[in-house]
Amino acid sequence: MRVHSVQVLEELERFCRREHPRLVGALGLYLGDVAVAEELAQEALVRAWRDWSRVRCLDSPGAWVHRVAINLATSHFRRRRAERRALQRLDAARLSREDPDVADAVAVRQALAALPSRQRAALVLGVYLDLPAAEVAEALGVTTGAVHQLTYRGIAALRAALGPARAALVEGDGDA
Repeated sequence: MRVHSVQVLEELERFCRREHPRLVGALGLYLGDVAVAEELAQEALVRAWRDWSRVRCLDSPGAWVHRVAINLATSHFRRRRAERRALQRLDAARLSREDPDVADAVAVRQALAALPSRQRAALVLGVYLDLPAAEVAEALGVTTGAVHQLTYRGIAALRAALGPARAALVEGDGDA
């Protein structure tokens, strides 16, 4: 266990308080499961705490923790893909009968889940979290040009998957 000074621990606490809700929100969109999102957000923050002496010196510790979180989520996604798809189909059928707004949200989540992981990550980080392209690029380990391309293609794929009736639900103008 690493020993941190009081000042460093306070800095780390502020960091965790700021990033935790953003991580949970991003991971909730990425995975479609808020409970798992909370667990993975905690795991990402534990890793930040463990490596804080190195992480705090980075240009963007927030981007680092989001990259860790997306990597954890991708690993989880790979393990649970078939199970989640079956549950989403059941939930979508039930929710679409109850509330059309919820049905729209489920449709967007399903369309997002069907995207390739890099497009999905670029949309969650760039559109949902509204991170600058440079931070998204750092979090994903790609160039800003690649972020723009991933975002453009992801939005186009979402619009195509959702159809004309729900295309307006997709944020962004599709321009990279």
